[in-house]
Amino acid sequence: MKPKPFLLLSIRAEDDAADDEYSSVVRFSGLEEAELRRVNLTHHPLPAIDFDDWSGIILGGGPFNASDPSEEKSDTQVRVESELLPLLDRIVDQDFPFLGCCYGVGTLGSVVGATVDRTYGEPVGAVTITLTDAGRNDPLFVDVPDVFDAFGGHKEAVRRLPSNAVALASSPACPVQAFRVGQNAYATQFHPELDVDGLCTRIDAYRNHGYFDPNAADSLKSAARERDVTHPQEILRRFVERYAVPA
Repeated sequence: MKPKPFLLLSIRAEDDAADDEYSSVVRFSGLEEAELRRVNLTHHPLPAIDFDDWSGIILGGGPFNASDPSEEKSDTQVRVESELLPLLDRIVDQDFPFLGCCYGVGTLGSVVGATVDRTYGEPVGAVTITLTDAGRNDPLFVDVPDVFDAFGGHKEAVRRLPSNAVALASSPACPVQAFRVGQNAYATQFHPELDVDGLCTRIDAYRNHGYFDPNAADSLKSAARERDVTHPQEILRRFVERYAVPA
């Protein structure tokens, strides 16, 4: 029996990056395209979400920073967050299955009272992730080693988690690489949907967004190809397997 679909919420205005994100989530989750619906929030308003219609919700990453002052945010970001944050309030309140990738740390963190700022930003590329004791025992992380490589690149991060959130992973430059709220709402600072080809697509898409010197794009791609990033995708697959609900 086919499961209820999962919903991918995207904040990528760049079509090549948005399409690659969607295809990557389909590929690594094991879902078929009909089982993963998407709404690009930069292009369309968030529709009414009835949790009974969905197995779970995945939020992709992008150039928004939840912690930026409101006067520095674009009109599109202000509108997106005015729709997205109330949805996250509901997700936390009902402990609905959620996986936020990168931008999910800033948004879910903001909703639950984490301190999110630019203290622990990391450059674009591979980063070494270490699971906490809680992470080693978490059902989403059971298929990954205690230490593994992942791709990331972010300007903001969680500096302090509230007591109602559980830290699951860290990296040398970023103390909160993943956390859980309740039993079913997750956020990762790294990208569980990303392989080296996807990272190269995003390097091209965001070379002028202030993540890195545009002249360093080729060297970043070369460095990424030297790292073995194969384990994070298991987190995405496990999320789908754990929460798929028969239609």
